[in-house]
Amino acid sequence: MISRRYSLVAIVLHWAIAIAILGQIALGLYMTRLTDQQINLKFTLFQFHKSVGITILVLTLARLVWRLLHRPPPPPVGQPAWERRAAQASHIAFYGFMIGLPLTGWIIVSTSPLDIPTVLFGVIPLPDLPGLNTLSNAAGISARFAEIHAVAAYILLATVVLHVAAALKHHTIDRDEVLWRMLPLPLLRQRIRKEMK
Repeated sequence: MISRRYSLVAIVLHWAIAIAILGQIALGLYMTRLTDQQINLKFTLFQFHKSVGITILVLTLARLVWRLLHRPPPPPVGQPAWERRAAQASHIAFYGFMIGLPLTGWIIVSTSPLDIPTVLFGVIPLPDLPGLNTLSNAAGISARFAEIHAVAAYILLATVVLHVAAALKHHTIDRDEVLWRMLPLPLLRQRIRKEMK
């Protein structure tokens, strides 16, 4: 029998990554506006941003493996084909961003002329991606990927807003189980189920 809800592992990974992404966007907006007079704070926040970014990459790869090995719940009965396609497209986009953004960040630091080592959470040294720091135009590559990273972060934020809007639409208008099956709190899930009856 196919479960109507996501597994506990899928739910934990979903919300851990979601919270990390929202924190990363807020932190990215804040730290890029710091002045050179705030260099110590800037350095600390950039290191933390890189640490969380690599954590998102690792959690996303784990989530992807989990999803490939564990079937997600089926779409709601009667869901229009365009909504199913939109949901699939948004999930593919999310995986692309959750893998692509940390990788572009890693490329930025691997090609940066500043040559500042990355130490994840102050404990685990993260090596540069092989061969990138020896390229003759490494600084230009770093600057270009910094632009790509920033634009992609804004697109990701817009995708998150659409994702939340779609979940709320399913709950308030369609009154189906789409939101309920990913909620982490059992009591909240039970309450929503009662509301839908």
